[in-house]
Amino acid sequence: MFYTFARNTVHVILTILGGRFQVQNKEKIPEAPFVVVSTHTTWIEILYLGFAIKPLQINYMAKQELFKTKFLNWLMRHLNAFPVNRENPGPSAIKLPIRLLKDGKVVGIFPSGTRKSAGIHLKRGAVTVALKGKVPILPAVYDGPKTFGELLKRKKITIRFGDPIHFNDKDVEQKDLLEMKSEAVLNAFELLQSEINATKSK
Repeated sequence: MFYTFARNTVHVILTILGGRFQVQNKEKIPEAPFVVVSTHTTWIEILYLGFAIKPLQINYMAKQELFKTKFLNWLMRHLNAFPVNRENPGPSAIKLPIRLLKDGKVVGIFPSGTRKSAGIHLKRGAVTVALKGKVPILPAVYDGPKTFGELLKRKKITIRFGDPIHFNDKDVEQKDLLEMKSEAVLNAFELLQSEINATKSK
C-alpha cells in the first residue's frame, strides 16, 4: 500500500515538474512474474520505470549501502527494494529475487552503465535470476533527463520496452545459455535506444 501511495504521489509531482512522459511498447509487458532489466544511468530512470509498468509493482534490487540507517532501511523495504552486495555478490544474492519470482512478483535489476562501461557479467546476474526463477526477461530503456536540473527543463521522457527474452532453448548448456541470453539483453538495449532515437527524428 505504501509503494502504491508513494508511486502515485511522486508521479503527480514529476508530471508537474517534468516534461512529457511516453511509454512505448507497453503491450510487450508479459504477465508476472518476470525480471525487468534496464541500463541504470540515473536514479530518475528507476522512478519512471515504476510509472511505466503500473499497475504492476517492481521489487528492486538495490545496493546494500542504501539500507545502512534505520530510516533508510524502513523506507527502502517499504518501496519493495531488497539489498545486495554489488561489489561482491555471492550465491545468496539470488535467493531472495528467485523467491519473489516464485511468489508471482516482478523483480527489477538495473546493471549500471552501457555495454562498454559495465561489462557483460553485470547483465549475467539478471539472466541468472531469470533462468533460476524460470521467468522471461523484459528489457527496457530510459531516455530522458539524467539529473534533477535537467528534469526541470521539461525535456521529453521515454521508456521503451522490448520483446521479452525467454529461456525455451533446448540442448544448450547452462553456461552457454547464460552467455547467449546476456548478449541478447545487451543487444536489446542497443536496439531499443536506436528505436527511440529514430522516433526523435520524425
